Amino acid sequence: MIQTGPIEAFQRINRGYNSIFRAGRLSIGLVVPLETYATGPVPMMQDQLKRIRLAEALGFSAVWLRDVPFNVPSFGDAGQIYDPFVYLGLLAGQTSRIALGVGSIVLPLRHPAHVAKSAASVDDLSDGRLILGVASGDRPEEYPAMDLPYQERGEKFRESYAYIRRMGEQRPAFEGLYDSLNGLDMLPKPVGGKLPLLITGACQQSPDWLARHGDGWMVYPRPVEEQQIAIAEMRGAATRAGQPPKPVLQPLYIDLLPDDASPPRPIHLGYRLGVQALRTHLKSMEEAGINHVALNLRFNQLDLEQTLRVIADQILPHFAD
Repeated sequence: MIQTGPIEAFQRINRGYNSIFRAGRLSIGLVVPLETYATGPVPMMQDQLKRIRLAEALGFSAVWLRDVPFNVPSFGDAGQIYDPFVYLGLLAGQTSRIALGVGSIVLPLRHPAHVAKSAASVDDLSDGRLILGVASGDRPEEYPAMDLPYQERGEKFRESYAYIRRMGEQRPAFEGLYDSLNGLDMLPKPVGGKLPLLITGACQQSPDWLARHGDGWMVYPRPVEEQQIAIAEMRGAATRAGQPPKPVLQPLYIDLLPDDASPPRPIHLGYRLGVQALRTHLKSMEEAGINHVALNLRFNQLDLEQTLRVIADQILPHFAD
């Protein structure tokens, strides 16, 4: 069902956030690594800078890294292997326009001072292109590995979130799980005055907390009709809480087939399909209220660079300004 009625613009925060989130529109990004590694959890990580620069040149709006500190057997995916903030620093210096996102930093596993400092540094070095997803974590094995209590992750998430928010202020001071800063200040400050923080899933928080916090939401894939209902409920709750309109991001695994007319067939968190069906599905996501989709090509069987060019030629123009 297509959205009706006036669409209120999203707040403006930094270059990255402003470029990928447009009210009533969908933009398209990519999950790193840009390679196929369907048969095992660990990618080769070859030609990544070349492919990320190609993605930027072709007009993809963002690249997304993940926070995967351990190769957990039950999870089955080591992500981009490298620490996300270290890799973001490299990408900040090797690209100029594409938004740099993390989906998502597991806040309870890191001291919030380190997250705030690292994120603000990347934001400054990239001239405001960072978008920071935050999460409470979905791999229980990581908590004992870091000598942290898994059952307290919800409280730790809230405290860390508040700490990071305050770090954008001049000489912040507050009490909580983390002691007062006693007049200390943290530099650099985020380019736009604050970091754009996207809440991933529910993060062990109440619906009211979720409605009041975050600059957007990362949601897990579900049927488009269900997604539309969930997005309407989230946005309605935010409006009742006096919050501005907030964008929604969703990842999507695809295996793009050489036959453009191939119909969609389900795979893990996505579809094996031709470019025509992909375009139709992305349009339905846009109509459901999703503002950005991060395509994951882990299971893609076509040549990677060919896939990027096909999507750029036959998909991106349908979602351009």
